[in-house]
Amino acid sequence: MGGPPPWVGQMFGPDFVGGPGGRGGRRPRVRRGDVRSAILDVLSTTEEPINGYQVIQQIADRTDGVWKPSPGSVYPTIAQLQDEGLVEDAPTGRKAIQLTAEGRAYVEANPDELAAVWAPFAEQVDDDEAVNFKQVIGQTVGAIVQVATTGTPDQRQKAIEILGDTRRRLYGLLAEGPDTTEDESLEEE
Repeated sequence: MGGPPPWVGQMFGPDFVGGPGGRGGRRPRVRRGDVRSAILDVLSTTEEPINGYQVIQQIADRTDGVWKPSPGSVYPTIAQLQDEGLVEDAPTGRKAIQLTAEGRAYVEANPDELAAVWAPFAEQVDDDEAVNFKQVIGQTVGAIVQVATTGTPDQRQKAIEILGDTRRRLYGLLAEGPDTTEDESLEEE
């Protein structure tokens, strides 16, 4: 069977529960040319020259790890950008790259193209509270799995007690009813 129960997907969506291969839901589609635009945009926002590995890391960071292009797509694209005169080796002595004057001009002339590369990765949920809630649940489930798989019998027993107490407290929270502001309570009177 494997994976979380179906209600988890209904409650939090397919991106939260993951799918075949352990990946969550549908991933944004990366188009041909997106690596090129991403590299140019990353280089335009770095203060110092960076190497190809750092470019890959910056792309992964900007997409919250959803997109981490392979070296096999990044390094040939960097070589192509060098051939086009948009990127050059930095004079730092290490294998680092930076935008040329032509590259900076290209970035300034094409802001929409560069911004469009990140659009598919924009957070689908605007509500930060909902995102944080999902993160805490995911972290908690990770801790539960860790205790269940590597914990001692005593640790597992203590975890059961903690989880039982947490379940009771959550239901108690719901039993209290919704919070009302003073304005709402005055309107009801």
